Amino acid sequence: MKKGLVALALGTFGLGISEFVMMGILPYIATDFHVGIAEAGHLISAYALGVCVGAPAVALFARTWKLRNILYLLMGIYLLSALMMAMCPAPDGESKWQFTIALIFRFLQGTPHGAFFGVGSMVGGNFLGGKLSDKFGPGHTGRGILIVLVVSLVMTFLTAHIAWCAIPLMMVNTA
Repeated sequence: MKKGLVALALGTFGLGISEFVMMGILPYIATDFHVGIAEAGHLISAYALGVCVGAPAVALFARTWKLRNILYLLMGIYLLSALMMAMCPAPDGESKWQFTIALIFRFLQGTPHGAFFGVGSMVGGNFLGGKLSDKFGPGHTGRGILIVLVVSLVMTFLTAHIAWCAIPLMMVNTA
């Protein structure tokens, strides 16, 4: 298998995990930031908003770049934002500015998502050749199954036994 396809698979896995993992670890984050679960749910919305803003912004900003360079930029943003989320400061008393910082980091974490899948599909198509639906269909099915299993079982278990901030650090390894 080509190294480029492995890199795309790891990027897809990392972005998929970062999208869905928040649902499993939300109670732990709410406890650590001294907010309710409903308010902590804004972290999910911040990621979704980042996805909506990021794809068109990348399309406008990097439209003349090589596809490979766009993927490097997107994974760089993902790497930095996952590190920032993992190192988000713990609240001190009643202050909530730390949660606002976490919302910003979560928004940034979502920005490469949509563009990565679009650009990654074009790059993957160049690697595979032929009819793309035959090649990508099984991969996206496997992505869904893997994300459900990994998020539901592994990540939530690790959060319960380690700390929620360890999850973004694990996702950095996929960048």
